[in-house]
Amino acid sequence: MSEFDFGDRSLQGRPLCCARFEVGGIMDLGASPWSTRRIGYITGGRFEGPRLKGEILPGGGNWSTAGAGEDGAAIGTFDARCIWRTDDGALIYMTYTGRTWVPPDVGAAFRDPAQPEVDPGRYRLRIAPVFETSDPRYAWLNAVLAVGVGERLTGGVRHFIYEIP
Repeated sequence: MSEFDFGDRSLQGRPLCCARFEVGGIMDLGASPWSTRRIGYITGGRFEGPRLKGEILPGGGNWSTAGAGEDGAAIGTFDARCIWRTDDGALIYMTYTGRTWVPPDVGAAFRDPAQPEVDPGRYRLRIAPVFETSDPRYAWLNAVLAVGVGERLTGGVRHFIYEIP
């Protein structure tokens, strides 16, 4: 076996939660010399999974940037932060980075939060969240690295988040 053989090291994520973010007004700053930037404010939401559930508090946001891929698709990055409150009162700080790939034929509908839902098979929305809490009941989250698959919804986004053990 070579030192570069993956062997049985494939990632096997287990469901952590599904999180639905409600997004208020989106501010489109347009194209600057460095990027095209859009800022979406989180107005609320809910998360639920096998070991945690609660609400997403208003006030967080996503500072995203966009560019153009070689195939004409819009590609983008995320810089999102928010606070979750579990149903039993714990506060959890969640932040994530990620990537989008949106082909030209669904780009306008994808960028407009008032448009109906876009078929999630037509684009890619992937995130890598991490969590921080001081609550001992959820201290295990401080060591979690997760990945998520997202769907753009009318007025927000839903992420299916998996813990990578």
